Amino acid sequence: MKRKTLLLVLTVCLFLSSLATAQTSDSLSLPSDTLNKKKEKIKKGWSFGAVPAIAYDSDIGFKYGAVVNFYDYGDGTIYPDYKHSLYFEWSNTTKNSGINQFTYDSKYLIPGIRVSTEASYLTERAMDFYGYNGYEAYYNNIYEDDSPSNDDYISRQYYRQERKLLRLRADFQGRFFTNHSRWLAGITHYTVRSDTIDVVRLNKNKDPEEMLPETIDGGLYGQYAYLWNVIPVDQVNGGSTTLLKGGLVFDTRDNEPNPMKGIWTEAVFFWAPVFLGNGDYSFAKISLVHRQYLTLITDRLSFVYRLGYQGKLWGTMPSYMLPFVLNGGFSMDRDGLGGAKTIRGIQRNRIVGEDFLYGNLELRWKFLKTVILKQNIYLALSTFTDFGLITGKYEINTSNVPSEYLSLFPDDEEKLHISYGAGLHIALNQNFVVAFDYGLVADARDGKSGLYIGLNWLF
Repeated sequence: MKRKTLLLVLTVCLFLSSLATAQTSDSLSLPSDTLNKKKEKIKKGWSFGAVPAIAYDSDIGFKYGAVVNFYDYGDGTIYPDYKHSLYFEWSNTTKNSGINQFTYDSKYLIPGIRVSTEASYLTERAMDFYGYNGYEAYYNNIYEDDSPSNDDYISRQYYRQERKLLRLRADFQGRFFTNHSRWLAGITHYTVRSDTIDVVRLNKNKDPEEMLPETIDGGLYGQYAYLWNVIPVDQVNGGSTTLLKGGLVFDTRDNEPNPMKGIWTEAVFFWAPVFLGNGDYSFAKISLVHRQYLTLITDRLSFVYRLGYQGKLWGTMPSYMLPFVLNGGFSMDRDGLGGAKTIRGIQRNRIVGEDFLYGNLELRWKFLKTVILKQNIYLALSTFTDFGLITGKYEINTSNVPSEYLSLFPDDEEKLHISYGAGLHIALNQNFVVAFDYGLVADARDGKSGLYIGLNWLF
């Protein structure tokens, strides 16, 4: 806990030190009037937030690296909106998750069309894997508890797998009859490489008492993939999928990074056609997401919520495409339900199936707004409840599973997975936001809790 507290303090300090990096040539003297009464400064031209990528996520560990986000505000008349955004990240974590990512976003590159592109190479040496269909996949943290007195210990990485992901994306949006309605179209390519964890690599430079046992079956993923053929042989090591998408968006938000009012609703159709090389794994999905932002106190207090549903319409989804929450808008696809970007506090990828719904309820309070070193700053507190549910199962074959292991596939009734918690957000010029969230689970079958230190509001 002391390490987490120290990291939290360090992250705040690094964020504040980045203000100097984002300075203009104006005077650096602190204004003398009361902080809460300072007038927000209109930003012009290029500005950026640059911080070391030092963060923490209970699912992926301590992060280190670098993050830079450039914004072009033009002549200032559209502030806090921007003309161009360029985001760069290189980072790694103590649990061997690597991010090499570039994204670009602009409403002005092509007149009348918003463009968003992404090129990412994401490596996971120990990505969460708990099986499929929510509570029908057994989870018991005693298998990960390496206490000397625990006779049931298997490995700290028992519920882990290795995955490497190349993702290339291009999305486009344009006006659809009204200023608040837009059409959406895009294409995303995924190349997934998956396997059991590399115990030898993860044990490198570890003290003998900290080393992972070299389990014969490679953890739960190894049992699913190689011992019992629960995962089809041609999907065990991943594959490639190219998705086309199209849909409609209705958006009345007053500010994208943290709206105080408005709605953001989208209906998106995803299709992995045979003619794009998807072979036997051609499928179609529908995604419906509604987000609403309600002002309780002008520019200070708001209540926000998000409700989402994704379901397969037809075809065969490969198992390596299940742990994704597909996004139709300009948000990047996320791993399956659970974790920092979907259901905070619950283990990442705990809730994986073909069809699912999820939701978030959150109260946000901007308790301090000020100007420091010519940069607009606000601090906000939040409290939230998140939830998710599998509504359509992924069909698996357990005929090869020995009877003594069938307990890993309990016939438990699926029900809502619920978490709750609180957060702190620190924003620079309304667009660059450092986020601290802590979530607790309502059911021990979903884990215990999660602490997340990263960028941006959840939605």
